[in-house]
Amino acid sequence: MTAMAGRRYFGTDGIRGVAGEHPMTASFAYRLGVGVAERFKRAGVERPSFVIGMDTRRSGPMLAHAVTAGLTSRGADTVWLGVMPTPGVAFLTHRLVADAGVVISASHNPYTDNGIKLFDASGHKLSDAAEADIESVLDLDLDKLEAVTKDAIGHARRYRQDDGDYRTHLLSHAPYLDGLRVGLDCANGASAAIAPKIFQQIGARLDVLNASPDGRNINVASGSTHPETIKRRVAELELDVGITFDGDADRALLVDRQGRVVTGDHILAICAVSRGEAAVVGTLMTNLGSERYLQERGIELHRAQVGDRYVFEELIKRELSLGGEQSGHVLFLDKASTGDGILTALQVLAAVRVSDQPLEAWVDEIPVFPQTLRNVPVASENKADIMAADELAEALEEAEKSLGESGRINVRPSGTEALIRVMVEGEDGDTIERIGERVGALVERLDQKS
Repeated sequence: MTAMAGRRYFGTDGIRGVAGEHPMTASFAYRLGVGVAERFKRAGVERPSFVIGMDTRRSGPMLAHAVTAGLTSRGADTVWLGVMPTPGVAFLTHRLVADAGVVISASHNPYTDNGIKLFDASGHKLSDAAEADIESVLDLDLDKLEAVTKDAIGHARRYRQDDGDYRTHLLSHAPYLDGLRVGLDCANGASAAIAPKIFQQIGARLDVLNASPDGRNINVASGSTHPETIKRRVAELELDVGITFDGDADRALLVDRQGRVVTGDHILAICAVSRGEAAVVGTLMTNLGSERYLQERGIELHRAQVGDRYVFEELIKRELSLGGEQSGHVLFLDKASTGDGILTALQVLAAVRVSDQPLEAWVDEIPVFPQTLRNVPVASENKADIMAADELAEALEEAEKSLGESGRINVRPSGTEALIRVMVEGEDGDTIERIGERVGALVERLDQKS
C-alpha cells in the first residue's frame, strides 16, 4: 500500500499489504508492537494497555499475536478479543479504558491481503500526525532497548464477555422489527457471529448468507462489494430488505424490496431527514442527486475528501454528528466513535419504521444522477505532475462548462493505489461518459509523457 506524504507505511486506512510480504509479516507486526508501546511509555504512560481484535482471514492470528508479542515485550498489557467487527474493537477500546485499540483487517480486500489499524483511547482512528509519530520509532535498534523482565513484562488476557458489551450497545440503538423479512450477507467476515444474533433479538425473520468463514472465503462473491448476491436473495425469497456488510463490518449497504441498492448516499439522506439534521458531511463522490434532495429539505451537505477519516475530521471541525460515503461507511458520532455497518443498518431501519413508509418509498424520492468513475493506472511518481499539468486544468475547465449547473467533474489521485480517479456526474449519461473517456485518455497521455 502506498503511504501518504510523510509516512512510509500508513495510508488512508492503516497499514495494508499482501499477508506474508513486507510489511504484512510477523516480524514487522512485532516491531510495530514494540514501537507503539515505546511511544506510549515515552509519553509517560508507564504500563499502557491495548485491545486487539481481527476479522476472519487466515493470516489474522499470525499478525495479531506478533503485535501482542511486541507490545507485551515492552511492558504493555493486552486484551485479546478474537474475531470482532472493527467498530466493536473501537467501542471496547473506550469501554475497557484502554490506551489504544488494534485491528487486524484488510476490510473489503481479498483474504490474501491483511492490514493493521489503530484506534486511540476514545475509539477514533489515529490522526496523520499520530501515525507519523509511530513510524518515527519503527527503526529502533531493538538490541539497544533496556530489557523488560519479570513482572515488568506485559500481561496478555482474553476478553471474557464474548460480544456481550458490544451487542448491548448495538441493541440500545435498534428498532423492533416485528417480523420484517430480512436477508443478511455477512461476507464470511467479522459480522458473521454477531449480526444474526442482533437481528433475531429485535424480531426479524432472517435469511442469513455467507456466515461460515473459513479463513479464505472472506468477501468472496459476497458482502458490500458484491451487492448482487443479496439482490438475488431478496428477489428469490421476496424479502422486505437485504443488508450486506464488508469483511470487517464497518460498512453496510441495503437492498430494497424492488432489488435496488441503497447506497451510503441514500443512507445519509434518509437518516439526515429522519434525525432532523441541519447539516451533514459527505465526500467528493456523494451523488449530486442526494445533495439536491437534502438542499430541498433545508439540509446542507459539506464535502470532505474521500475516506472516512476525512469525513470524521470534517464532522469534528463543524461540530456535526452525521456523515458518510457512498460505500456505506456512515458515521453517527452521537452513537459510535467510528463507522459501524450493523449500527448503520439498524439506524436506516429505525428511520423507515418511524416514517411509516417502506424503504422503497424513500429510494423513490431520492434522485440518483448518472455517475461514471474511471480508475486510470499511472506511475506513482507521476501523480503530482499529472495533477499539476496545464492541459489537465484546461480540460477540466472545458468539462465544467459543458456540464454547467447540472453536473460536476472531480479528478484526484488515489491515496492507496497507483491510480488517478476521474469521476464525472450529470443529468445526461451519454455526456458524462464522453467527458470521462476524454479526460481519462488525457491522464494516460500525461502519464506517458512524464
